[in-house]
Amino acid sequence: MPPDETAVRDLIQAALRDSDPDGALRWHVISLLRERGDLESFIEARRLCAADSVSERLLGVDIMGMLRPFVDRTLPVLRYLAASEDDAMVLYSVLIAFGHLADPRSLPSVIDLAAHADPRVRYGAAYALQHVLGDPPDRAGLETLRALAADDDADVAGWAALGVALRSGA
Repeated sequence: MPPDETAVRDLIQAALRDSDPDGALRWHVISLLRERGDLESFIEARRLCAADSVSERLLGVDIMGMLRPFVDRTLPVLRYLAASEDDAMVLYSVLIAFGHLADPRSLPSVIDLAAHADPRVRYGAAYALQHVLGDPPDRAGLETLRALAADDDADVAGWAALGVALRSGA
C-alpha cells in the first residue's frame, strides 16, 4: 500500500532541507516520488510550483519532470512557468523537465526560451529541443537548435550541436 499524503509531504520537506539542487537526498526523494507516480505526488509538485520560494518552485518542477503519467496535467503548469518565471534556474529546470517528458506540445515554450539572455536557460533549451521536436522534426525547432549550435557559450553550442547531429537525419 503506497504511503499517504502525509508521507509525500514528509518526503518533500526532506528534499527541501537539501539546499543543493543536485544534492543526493533531494534527487533520492524525486526518484521515490517518480516511482510512486501517483496523484498525491503530482498535486504536491503542482503546489510547489506555485510557491513564493525559488527552492520550492525548483523542486516542484524537478518532480513534475519525472511524473510522465501526468504529462497532460503537467504541461500547462510548466508552460505557464516558462512564460512567467524570472529565476534562471527554475527556467532551466522547466526546460529539463520538458526534455524528460518529451512531448512536442512544449516546443513553442522551448523555442521562446532558446533566446533567453542567461546561458543556463539556453543550455536547457538545447537539451529540451532534441527531445520535443516531434517526428518528423519540426522545422522551426530544428532551426532554433541550429542557431543554438552557434551560441557564444561553448556548453550551449556543444549540446545543441549534438542535438543537431542526432535529429537532423531523423
